[in-house]
Amino acid sequence: MSESSETSGAARRLDVSRLTGALLPVLATLLALAFGGILLLILGVNPLTAYGSLFRGAFGTVSGLTQTLSKATPLLLVGLGICIAFRGGVINIGGEGQIIIGAVAAAAVALAWPTLPGVILIPLTLGAGVLGGAVWGGIAGVLKARFGVNEILSTVMLNAIALQLMNYLLRGPMLDPAQIAAGTNIAQSATLPDQVWLLRLVPRTLLHVGLILAIILAVLVFIFLWRTTIGYRIRAVGLNSSAARYAGIPVRRYMALALILSGAFAGLAGAVEVTGVHHRMIEGLSGGYGFSGIVAALFGKLHPLGAIPASIIFGGLLVGADKMQRTVQVPSSLVVAINGLIVLFVVASDFFVRRRARKRVADATTSAESASASAPQEAVSD
Repeated sequence: MSESSETSGAARRLDVSRLTGALLPVLATLLALAFGGILLLILGVNPLTAYGSLFRGAFGTVSGLTQTLSKATPLLLVGLGICIAFRGGVINIGGEGQIIIGAVAAAAVALAWPTLPGVILIPLTLGAGVLGGAVWGGIAGVLKARFGVNEILSTVMLNAIALQLMNYLLRGPMLDPAQIAAGTNIAQSATLPDQVWLLRLVPRTLLHVGLILAIILAVLVFIFLWRTTIGYRIRAVGLNSSAARYAGIPVRRYMALALILSGAFAGLAGAVEVTGVHHRMIEGLSGGYGFSGIVAALFGKLHPLGAIPASIIFGGLLVGADKMQRTVQVPSSLVVAINGLIVLFVVASDFFVRRRARKRVADATTSAESASASAPQEAVSD
């Protein structure tokens, strides 16, 4: 009877722990919004009015909702790559550069074969974006695996290289001939052929089928990480690289693979932006998605399915920021600050959860040792 009660008590504690872990990101967001409200009060703005305009701008109209979902698409794709990288024990800060390289590669392929039918050109274009991002992430992966170069430093530096490469291409080999003829020389490529444009889900809006593709990929990434051997090995490396190495898993290889896959998803995000939103390569196309995608992934607890609602929330923050700026005359950069606060609170909450988990394990170990130590004495007394 006592064993049954102990089992049920342990099950209840596990359920409470899971519920707490699921609610902590929400609480972190509320705390970040509360601190943002304090900043708004300092600026002389009513927080309720400001947040109300932010919510209405993001979700209150069809236009706002479609823009939110459109921005959520690259955030989700980048977030999926971040989930794979973090689960593999590596940190990918190079999403911005990988988005740029993926977009450049996709635009180059689409402009190179403008007469191909869409059924062929779209997969080629998106595939070029995936390949470009994978190569850019793979550079950091190889440096990490072969030479032990810190992936945070290498991915950040690769961001700068990608940016300068884009600037060169858009002012040279990829510059729109129409801009040269007009003498304006605006840094952008020619318009991509119509057949490579992604289908719009809602007419006269920015929402396109890339969102459906991203959601499908989120499910596939979940299956990959939790239902395949390769995914299991990536997670094993991330959980405990020493134990994984002892089990015969080539740790460096799977760290490199995690960065390659992470870069591939970021590159796909760039290709989707080119083909689904802008229909040409332009400066500023990455839009900060490479960094915001990290926030979305962390908010989703580094789970591919959790990244779906997290990306929608942060897409809404990006869209609503413009509405809030127009309504209450506050800088939209305030939302960037709120995003940073959310990251801090989410990371802190994750540390809190891990600390409690370690304490429970230690307490359980101590109880087990005490029980085993007292068992022989009770046997002798009997």
